[in-house]
Amino acid sequence: MPQEFSFDVVSVVDLNVVADCVNVAVKEITNRFDFKDANASLDLDPKEKKIVVRAKDENRVEAAYDVLLNRLAKRNLPLKNFQKGKIDQALGQTARMEVKIQSGIPADKAREIVKAVKDAKIKATPSIQGEQLRVSSRSKDDLQAAIAALKVHDFGIALQFTNYR
Repeated sequence: MPQEFSFDVVSVVDLNVVADCVNVAVKEITNRFDFKDANASLDLDPKEKKIVVRAKDENRVEAAYDVLLNRLAKRNLPLKNFQKGKIDQALGQTARMEVKIQSGIPADKAREIVKAVKDAKIKATPSIQGEQLRVSSRSKDDLQAAIAALKVHDFGIALQFTNYR
């Protein structure tokens, strides 16, 4: 009986690394001259998986967001998984913006990934398992072809391939 091989497709953001990036960005914002009197702040909410960027006006919010993105990029975090919200005017002449952290594969993206594997005409079986996918096949070559086919597509989130066995 032939053996089944498989790998998992996940989209994971390490919130501990994100917290470190937020802390470093806050330190940079407090030390920069162009943020003087801007009342800029970054707040991470790990349970809600979001970052709230606050500042005096919209331009300062955008600048603080750019500082955060630079810090995230330096730590090799997938920037596709950080979805920028719209800037809202808050009380007291301040502006705020929520940045959602996408961790896990949403159901609609999972269906797109399954369709992409099936459209590639590879003898591999994708299955949705919560917020990840498992692709299995009898041939390791088919699994390699499935990984290559998924890397070509842009699904709007960063994909990682784990648990290859």
